[in-house]
Amino acid sequence: MITALPNSPASPAAPEAPRRLARLKVSADAAAANWKFFDARSAGECGAVVKADGYGLGAGIIAPALAAAGARTFFVATLGEGLALRALLGAGVAIMVFNGPAHGESEAYVQADLIPVLNSPAQIAAWDAGAPHALHVDTGMNRLGLKPHELNAARDLRPLVVMSHLACASDPAHAMNAAQRARFIESAAHFPMARKSLAASGGVMLGRDYTFDLTRPGIGLYGGGALDEANPQLFTVATLEAPILQVFDLPAGASIGYGATFTAASPIRAATVALGYADGWLRSLSGSGYGHIGGATCPLLGRVSMDLVTIDISAAPNAREGDFVEFLGPNVKLDDVAARAGTISYEVLTNLSGVRRA
Repeated sequence: MITALPNSPASPAAPEAPRRLARLKVSADAAAANWKFFDARSAGECGAVVKADGYGLGAGIIAPALAAAGARTFFVATLGEGLALRALLGAGVAIMVFNGPAHGESEAYVQADLIPVLNSPAQIAAWDAGAPHALHVDTGMNRLGLKPHELNAARDLRPLVVMSHLACASDPAHAMNAAQRARFIESAAHFPMARKSLAASGGVMLGRDYTFDLTRPGIGLYGGGALDEANPQLFTVATLEAPILQVFDLPAGASIGYGATFTAASPIRAATVALGYADGWLRSLSGSGYGHIGGATCPLLGRVSMDLVTIDISAAPNAREGDFVEFLGPNVKLDDVAARAGTISYEVLTNLSGVRRA
């Protein structure tokens, strides 16, 4: 534990000039348009997943726009997220909490009119069966949910919704999709009065046979593809920009950054930009990421460091110190960034949760 030295009060740092910070622009209108895309492909109601603070983009920005667009059922991961969302949206929408109630939380759920998703016999035993709830059955994901042999523990429940989660929806040809759907139908038959919910973003794209009564799009609302390939063109929700701090000429044979992992084969016009892994920009984009400025794609040179990256701006000769470079947005697609980082769009977005929103 670090403590201040005696008689040496900390001096707060002066605020940094905004132009020297990365900024994240979030389009709630784009998120609403994406929700309408999934709503049109849902056989029943289309809900909205806004957990992890709206996938890092700000549930306070996204959720009201989705509600205005017509979303009436929202999903979060934790009680704290549910309480914050209820305070934001007020009455009139359903809020379901995926992780279910921990010991001693029941009263908070009831007072805030939150609907817990019961995942285990222990949660079922601790919950008042007369209070609103949903039920999660495990059909093969082996993460949360009742196993088939545990369904007897839920025989007295009257859930509003029975749900499960597809493990391989990103691959429409995967045999597990049909197998899970069949298991889900079998499990849900124990609760004939409950609505059925199986499909998240990828599940919706499998077709209406998977959408049942209630869908739960998540990453698709934020512009990310849920499929391994052939994703639909969704609206761009997140735009990440960062300012150029310095412009310089790099001669042939000179290297850039830690480890000297990049050496210029010919002269380059370069720019160092105020963005790094402290901002959530993944270090795995070293040598593979890029920015966009002045209509040009500008490759990232060398390693991503804590708060700096260097890019090749030879194709953008008018770029100057103080200009902003786009690293995610209309010209730098989320799914492409994720692929270059060797990860998924979910991680790219949630990593940006600490970036200043413009």
